[in-house]
Amino acid sequence: MFRAKPSHFFLVLIMAAFMILSMLAYWRITSLLLPVSSSTDDRLKEINIPFNSSTAQVAAILEQEGIIKSGLIFRFYAQYKGYDQKLQAGSYLLSSGMTLEEILNKLQQGVVWEKGIRFTIPEGFTVEQIAARLEKEGLVEKEAFLNMCLEYRQEPLFDFLEAVPAGVKYLLEGYLFPDTYEIRQGITPEEITGVMLRRFDEVFDETFRLRAAELGLSVHEVVTIASLVEKEARVPEERPLISAVFHNRLRSESMPFLQSCATVQYVLGETRPVLTYQDLEIDSPYNTYLYPNLPPGPIASPGREALEAALYPAAVNYLYFVYKEDGSGEHYFSTTLQEHNFYKGLAQRNRQRR
Repeated sequence: MFRAKPSHFFLVLIMAAFMILSMLAYWRITSLLLPVSSSTDDRLKEINIPFNSSTAQVAAILEQEGIIKSGLIFRFYAQYKGYDQKLQAGSYLLSSGMTLEEILNKLQQGVVWEKGIRFTIPEGFTVEQIAARLEKEGLVEKEAFLNMCLEYRQEPLFDFLEAVPAGVKYLLEGYLFPDTYEIRQGITPEEITGVMLRRFDEVFDETFRLRAAELGLSVHEVVTIASLVEKEARVPEERPLISAVFHNRLRSESMPFLQSCATVQYVLGETRPVLTYQDLEIDSPYNTYLYPNLPPGPIASPGREALEAALYPAAVNYLYFVYKEDGSGEHYFSTTLQEHNFYKGLAQRNRQRR
């Protein structure tokens, strides 16, 4: 009688196990492609897809609303079928009884809201400036919006907000991502905030998180550095250089004070062309002339480029920078205090000439 050799027996076992696992994986993926509900007559639900939403954002909204089972499968399916980058903003009537193909077909129609509102939040806006902009658009009451930004407890709870330490002025400062948004008339302040927070979560993706971990920084620390870069930089090419100055000072034992004028202006609540010595002595943990290392949190909403600069500073040894005051928007950078003082004098003369 033929008897399988032990090696053949184990090979058969491995092949059988592989086939079973493959069948289970196929069954699982197939089940995720099926509608959430088995009833094609399931109640239709209004789903709003904001302007500039990526496929990842659309998937997150649909999964959160219970229209699809898996946002990840939705993204893979959309890319495989060629729907990626074709999904349109709009207000759609969808149900959990629809297939992915049916949902994707509808999301290409770009249903226009009858009273849609588009607004833009520029890079470097503070929470208070955002509140004023939204109030001007007739979307929120400023004080109510600011109160919400002090302590945000709406669903979903974003992990980056849960990690914000105590002592910040506004919990949401730095996380309301600057971008152009299109929303429907009558949307609530909480929904507006959710759209902006989801946008931040999309931009600060896994690549950014891994890079932050490489630097030994938390998401909150990166956003804080990026906000300083956003407020200090006036020309795009200098963002990595200004970021390098802050990183170098954070690593320096002899220069632990960031001495960013932007942090003092944040405390003052206004931007002044020139700060006085009295301004620099304001006692606040946000005053980086008095308190070492990073302030408690961001001082504005940084854009993608500022976040990238915070994560990828230039490979330079600069410890100082001063605005040239010549109308170019550029700064002088230096490695020693002697050089810095020389450039400060040069900047002062430039100011006088103007």
